[in-house]
Amino acid sequence: MKEKYIEQIYAGWLAKIIGIRLGAPIEGWTYEKIRELYGEIDGYLVDYRDFAADDDSNGPFFFLRALEDSRHGYSIQAQDVAEALLNYAPFEHGFFWWGGYGTATEHTAYLNLRNSIPAPLSGSIAQNGSTMAEQIGGQIFIDTWGLVTPGNPDLAADYAQKAASVTHGGNGIYGGVFIAVCISYAFIETDIGNIIEKGLSYIPEECEYAQAVRAVEQFYRDHPDDWQEGFQYVRTNWGYDKYPGNCHIIPNAAVIIVALLYGKGDFSDTLNICNMCGWDTDCNVGNLAVIMGVRGGLAGIDYSKWRQPINDFLACSSVIGSLNIQDIPYGALYIAGLAYAVAGEEMPEPWRHIAENRIDSCHFEFPGSTHAIRVRNDRSSKIHIENTDETAFDGSRCLKIVMNQGKTGENVYVYKKTYYSPDDFHDSRYDPSFSPIVYPGQTIHGSVFIPEYGCNVQVSLYAKEQNSGKMFFGESINPDKGQWAQMNWEIPGMEGGLIAEIGFCFCIKEENSWSGSFAGMIDSFYTDGRTDYAILFEKEEEEVWPGLHREIRQFTRLKGMLYLEEGQLHISCADFAEAYTGRHDWKDYTATFTFTPLNAGEHMMNVRVQGAIRSYAAGFLPDGRFAILKNENGYRVLCEAEYSWEPEREYTIRIRVSQNQIEASIQDEISILAEDEENPYLTGCIGVSASKGAHTRYRRIEVKTF
Repeated sequence: MKEKYIEQIYAGWLAKIIGIRLGAPIEGWTYEKIRELYGEIDGYLVDYRDFAADDDSNGPFFFLRALEDSRHGYSIQAQDVAEALLNYAPFEHGFFWWGGYGTATEHTAYLNLRNSIPAPLSGSIAQNGSTMAEQIGGQIFIDTWGLVTPGNPDLAADYAQKAASVTHGGNGIYGGVFIAVCISYAFIETDIGNIIEKGLSYIPEECEYAQAVRAVEQFYRDHPDDWQEGFQYVRTNWGYDKYPGNCHIIPNAAVIIVALLYGKGDFSDTLNICNMCGWDTDCNVGNLAVIMGVRGGLAGIDYSKWRQPINDFLACSSVIGSLNIQDIPYGALYIAGLAYAVAGEEMPEPWRHIAENRIDSCHFEFPGSTHAIRVRNDRSSKIHIENTDETAFDGSRCLKIVMNQGKTGENVYVYKKTYYSPDDFHDSRYDPSFSPIVYPGQTIHGSVFIPEYGCNVQVSLYAKEQNSGKMFFGESINPDKGQWAQMNWEIPGMEGGLIAEIGFCFCIKEENSWSGSFAGMIDSFYTDGRTDYAILFEKEEEEVWPGLHREIRQFTRLKGMLYLEEGQLHISCADFAEAYTGRHDWKDYTATFTFTPLNAGEHMMNVRVQGAIRSYAAGFLPDGRFAILKNENGYRVLCEAEYSWEPEREYTIRIRVSQNQIEASIQDEISILAEDEENPYLTGCIGVSASKGAHTRYRRIEVKTF
């Protein structure tokens, strides 16, 4: 693989998020409605505080994780992608549209899988009929299969066919293959016509998808000047009125081709044309934006128009809350790492070191990247941030912060949010919920640089706690101008503390001849080390989002009833219920749960949670049993012992996970140990679960990693 593909992957994934955000406010609108309200579109239509989660980014990122989770290595099968869907999507809420069985294609396929109808039958025409199978989802969730196979359209087509078949059939699969191949080929080809032809070469010539694409191509050759003529041709021949279902793939595919051709290679024009056409705007603009982003690279994407408002931030709504807070460089490097692994090659430096040791760090190596860094100061002076190659601590780039008219004693905070709440967002698209990505006890690392033209400052690392708003500061330093200073600070352990942000505090110590202007740079900003914290449910609260979306802070809910009452967390179910918190990449740790089983049933605490169908659990089974179980798309007992537990009595269960060993004990009275010799889960967060009508309440949970 060529090293330049890494940056193209970033450009493609970034472009996907740009396209989604551009199209989201007018999803489902007609061309006439868009024109009447906005006239000609030339950029984002809504200035979001932060853009909430979207199905068009949820699906591509989390379905791709089948490559990491698969039991078949990188020769994945459709069922591997199906299990990624089951693992990362909440049960009938968030993630994508849950419109009902027989109404929403993905919902239909999900319930098929839940009821033991395997992929690819789960999404097929034979199982669901052509209307369900040929809706748009086959192509809108497919982009990452093209990004992970740069310049290898054969493999892109193979992956896309398997992935799309989980939820779709017929033209639904052909659309997925077409889009993935176009993305893969755009790494090595810039001619739009050739890219389209390559995509068509992997699907049947006689299929309706191919016929629609070729017809639009011919119309463009005959009428190359006015995209509105091209769209009118599509609407007349392949409009929504010609197809059944809520969002058929053919009309939207035809719109993508109109925009690709009439955009004539310009990133902005292509996206704006597609958005003006209406219909499934976020899906269509998202798909073609990836093609254009890969094809033209970062140079083709206007920074101030498209990139600056996003600030590299991406919210998701999977069941793993720490994966729901992402920056776009993290996603790009995750995809790039898989691409190198699939190709059987070693990633070049410095990318390899970053990907293997601190993939979610702020490294700034992608030109223009900001890693969702934010800034504020004590006053209202405007602060500017920019990615620069002026200097770097590690690698070749860093982030520069500039502020005019600073005053002696004024603080400038350069930070990253490590937890998000409803107030941060414009709306509640696809019901996001989060777990913190940084915890008490961890160590913050960062490097700072003050140029010769900057004013003198003191710098300290800090963390802000959510509940109290209290700021905790590390030791301050006075960095020498023109020299990088490396800083490290351990966040204090705390009970009931939720870390909301971490960052650098620059305190201006003097005014210089430039009226106190501040200039500083940061690099290599990340956290590692042990976690030492406790959740005290008397300090927790319910987060209320717009509509009916409510979550318990720090937790992501798979299924069941979850609520707070009299300072304790309650979880209950008719069949099963689960909720999770913590970081997805915790390795060895001890988790201690103080809880009360309120009735019969199964009362479980989960560790090494990697999703809804991948975890371990320990707790009480009916008939006086204490057990350790493994969830492999269904729980099975690894070991058990007799223990006469009683409803309405409080217990403390401590679970220790170390390598492939899981040890569980009850208030030092009894201990059981399981060794998992077959495909053990070696990382994962924690959770609480109940089944068979159980109702459990929790007073506290404590976690210590080692």
